[in-house]
Amino acid sequence: MNRSARTNDRYSNPRRGSAGGDRGARFRPQGQGQGRSGGKSSGGYGRRPAAPQGEFALPVTVTPALPAVETFGELDLPAEILKTLTGLGVTVPFPIQAATLPNSLAGRDVLGRGRTGSGKTLAFGLALLARLAGQRADAKQPFGLILVPTRELAQQVTEALTPYARSLRLRMATVVGGMSIGRQASALRGGAEVVVATPGRLKDLIERKDCRLDRVKITVLDEADQMADMGFMPQVTELLDLVHPEGQRMLFSATLDRNVDLLVRRYLHDPVVHSVDPSAGAVTTMEHHELHVHGADKFAAATEIAARDGRVIMFLDTKHAVDQFTKHLLGSGVRAAALHGGKSQPQRTRTLAQFKAGTVTALVATNVAARGIHVDNLDLVVNVDPPSDHKDYLHRGGRTARAGESGSVVTLVLPNQRRDMSRLMRDAGIRPQITQVRSGEAELSRITGAQAPSGVPITGTAPATERPKRGGAPFRGMGSRPGRAGGDSRRTSEARQLADARKAARVRRAG
Repeated sequence: MNRSARTNDRYSNPRRGSAGGDRGARFRPQGQGQGRSGGKSSGGYGRRPAAPQGEFALPVTVTPALPAVETFGELDLPAEILKTLTGLGVTVPFPIQAATLPNSLAGRDVLGRGRTGSGKTLAFGLALLARLAGQRADAKQPFGLILVPTRELAQQVTEALTPYARSLRLRMATVVGGMSIGRQASALRGGAEVVVATPGRLKDLIERKDCRLDRVKITVLDEADQMADMGFMPQVTELLDLVHPEGQRMLFSATLDRNVDLLVRRYLHDPVVHSVDPSAGAVTTMEHHELHVHGADKFAAATEIAARDGRVIMFLDTKHAVDQFTKHLLGSGVRAAALHGGKSQPQRTRTLAQFKAGTVTALVATNVAARGIHVDNLDLVVNVDPPSDHKDYLHRGGRTARAGESGSVVTLVLPNQRRDMSRLMRDAGIRPQITQVRSGEAELSRITGAQAPSGVPITGTAPATERPKRGGAPFRGMGSRPGRAGGDSRRTSEARQLADARKAARVRRAG
């Protein structure tokens, strides 16, 4: 029987409809229970509200889901995990954890949508680790697989789950590009029960015969929509076709666009569906500010925001713009560092560590930082360049107001960007506070904490930025995007912005 025929047959298999089913019993480690039996439907999935723009209608759960829990103690988790949760101060499950864990522990497929910072990692991670407890993988043959779109997210997932894996004596391996493939192959040869991977590097290791997926019993897709956006969908489907055909599948994401519908229909069987909120980003602890600025003043305003007390992530469109703005901030006395895809993985890892430690206070980044970065007590994200769509906005903003904390997302908007920004906010389901601001004014400081930079250049504290390519347009991305009004004509205006910003800073310091 060919692969597609076998796959279609298993979707019509009634055995897999019950909570846990034969599949759940087959792969449950010895001593693991079924979780709570019976139960009621978790959400009335008969008539669904209209899906947010660009998203597909969530599937209907046929088999009733197990009810949500109020404490981790109600779950059939190993004692080692419960002890680790208590030791780390994790006492009450977030909604997405409370709703999905009873079902994922019972072996059900899960489709979970929740905003960034809502607790998705533990929602799938605790179930995966608990169900693999007591098992030992052979060389190159993991039992659990977590696919993620970016290196940073892979590292964050690994860091978040490592304490729980250690408590169960489960071995984890992280497989990402930009790092030594030989070392990663050695880790897999040494045996790892759980692999956290980006699709491209995992595919490379499989082609080298350094990894096999046929014994993978539990597969997680984290941020599947970004994998589709980044062009990884063919690789993702190839990898999913290699895992155990009767294995458990879980898909978690902050947004679910129509590209993900293919994965849901093809690889999830009667999933338990849980959606935290329709916009996947309208968080009550997060403030959204749209600051209207004029082109000649945008650079000075961004510089003052970067000089605030406390940490801030600032997003720009291009690697070149990030490097140039970071260089300017360092020269102005701001402890800044650049993060983008042009950096080596060790550089990116070091920069994030410095930002988390507070050595770097302004992280200037492209969308590479929009997902997979968790920093405690980060209360401000700034879109120096507005994102291109609402999904990018939600994921950029999701770096703040995480895990119940509060925070603000600020977007600097030029006059010719206002219409596009209004449409983007409408698609995201957000009503921002709109304010006209100028650098040096009290209103900018009130909203963002902006202040004049010290003007004392920073040397040796933050990672050096890469030298811009000769002949490149300075600060590309600091104004309108290429292809829009003012695109290529920004070269001289941006140079004037830099001069004006420095002059304004000198005047304020003198005063």
